Amino acid sequence: MKEQIQQLIQSSVDVKQSVLQNNALLATVQQIVALIVDTFKKGNSVYFCGNGGSAADAQHLAAEFSGRFYKDRQALPAEALHCNTSYLTAVANDYSFDLIYARLIQGLGKPGDILIGLSTSGNSKNIVQAFETAQSKKMVTIGFTGESGGDMKPLSDHLVNIPSADTPRIQECHMLLGHIICQLVEEKYFAA
Repeated sequence: MKEQIQQLIQSSVDVKQSVLQNNALLATVQQIVALIVDTFKKGNSVYFCGNGGSAADAQHLAAEFSGRFYKDRQALPAEALHCNTSYLTAVANDYSFDLIYARLIQGLGKPGDILIGLSTSGNSKNIVQAFETAQSKKMVTIGFTGESGGDMKPLSDHLVNIPSADTPRIQECHMLLGHIICQLVEEKYFAA
């Protein structure tokens, strides 16, 4: 069992090493940091969405902005869209689960806001529809996906596509890069 544990850790390290050597991906992360800082400075919001483990990651990253990361500072306007279970169950029941995020973006989204969608496959229908709605509202879309980018790729203004097809490895890198983005946004936004 020890060897299997070591192999799984090595698999995670290998994907992270691929990310570390991917200059285009690192440049995209830099662009996202600058974009989010600018978005917050303009008084706009950042929304997150995902399903399953990616919903948990979306909620975690939103909380890093609205709560705090390293600094004791003011809250930033960020929210995960799946946290209102009454809303989710009503819309999923009355309309479709595919519309749960699109309807919230329709109601909350403003030009200049950002929607970050996390989907390891890039094919989550509810995120794809939310991205379509966000683009119609002149919001910026940022996709966190696996290697192919899936259906979210053409709908993402910025794409963080992890070079892997293995869901746990992709999610680990989403959180790694998500934490890096949160740290750098906090540093730059609250620079003295």
